[in-house]
Amino acid sequence: MRRLLRKPVRLVPLGFLAVILIGTGLLMLPWATSQQRWTPFLTALFTSTSAVSVTGLAITDTPNYWNDFGLVMITVLTQLGGLGILTGAALVILAVSRQLGLRNRLLVQAETAEFGLGDVRRLLLRIAVTVFVTEALMTALISGRFWLVYDYPPGRALWSAVFHSVQAFNNGGFTLYTDGLVAFSRDPWVALPLSFGAIIGGLGFPALFEAVREWRQPRRWAVATKLTVWGSVALTAFGLGYLLVSEWRNPYTLGTFDAPGKVLAAFTQIALSRTGGFDVIHVGRLTEESYPMLIGLMFVGGGSASTAGGIKVSTFFLLGFAIWAELRGEPDTTVGRRRVSPASQRQALTVALLSVALVAGGTVVLIAMTDEVRYYAALFEVTSAFSTTGLTVGLAQRLPAPGVYLLTALMYVGRIGPLTLGSAIALNTRRRLYRYPEEQPIVG
Repeated sequence: MRRLLRKPVRLVPLGFLAVILIGTGLLMLPWATSQQRWTPFLTALFTSTSAVSVTGLAITDTPNYWNDFGLVMITVLTQLGGLGILTGAALVILAVSRQLGLRNRLLVQAETAEFGLGDVRRLLLRIAVTVFVTEALMTALISGRFWLVYDYPPGRALWSAVFHSVQAFNNGGFTLYTDGLVAFSRDPWVALPLSFGAIIGGLGFPALFEAVREWRQPRRWAVATKLTVWGSVALTAFGLGYLLVSEWRNPYTLGTFDAPGKVLAAFTQIALSRTGGFDVIHVGRLTEESYPMLIGLMFVGGGSASTAGGIKVSTFFLLGFAIWAELRGEPDTTVGRRRVSPASQRQALTVALLSVALVAGGTVVLIAMTDEVRYYAALFEVTSAFSTTGLTVGLAQRLPAPGVYLLTALMYVGRIGPLTLGSAIALNTRRRLYRYPEEQPIVG
């Protein structure tokens, strides 16, 4: 225990595992289901892992299988998973700062532009206030809409708004409706609050706090903030244009909407596809050319130290800048007149390649476990689980037990993997007093 406390990063996977197992036990109880029956272990484990990892994948019909107690448990687990990863990320960064000495401590503080050695209490308070104020605003808007326009009873309107606000901000994908949020795809008073809630939760608090504080002078943002904010804008704009083009005439998705409805539904789906996992249009009925784009967006995910999964926006665009610098023959990789350290580039490359290996390996194994499954469907489901997005083409509910266990493991690894790996790399950084002779092997 003392060794674990010396490096709190090692407590992150154990903490998540403990919460998942507790949630599994509670969801197995008879009074968590509508039929008042014991839930099978695998079903409870998958649901608990999906909630704690803020994924939203389900192998049951969520609104009909679980009763109020079960749905409340899913909400609590999602909130713990989202808020816990944020506070865990902050504590890990602070733990790294203490371990690396003054020079690296100042570098970490400069890169994050927010986390100082004496700011733990203030930081965690700001995170908590941001989370609950944002969720409260979303709840107020959506519950009022449900009550005044959709004639929901006040209690049902409030509960539905709370449930979906928590899911959206924490980038979960559970919903109280069998068809997802398809019924509200053209309602801006429901779609937009959920979209912006997911975007805020998916930015990450280091980037969010600095962007708000220095909103008048974006040039002063740290490199990580620039990559996250402008990268998120670029990915959302690209996804929106792509989806509109590919689905404009599809009668099963956007084809029957008018032009404003198409734009609203497409924007909401893209905003929630990158991290959130809600179905605003029928994902299983998309044209095949739409799936590569969604798979790519899910794989990239959201911002660092956020509720989102994936390899992270900053990792993706940092690799893009590195490739561009190499193609131009530049000796350094620069972003916004700042030179990116080789160590950061190696870390980004490590996270990206390991993630590609996990997704590719998981896809191959999933195809081997099942019969007559299209490659893109298996890749879509594996990417959704690893990136903790939660979108599905309906494959998860038809998988045999080994396939369900595989997706469960991918959700867990996808949630704690990048954080643990990045922190472990930082903690293991050491300075050698010697260097070997340099050689340039043939590449390509």
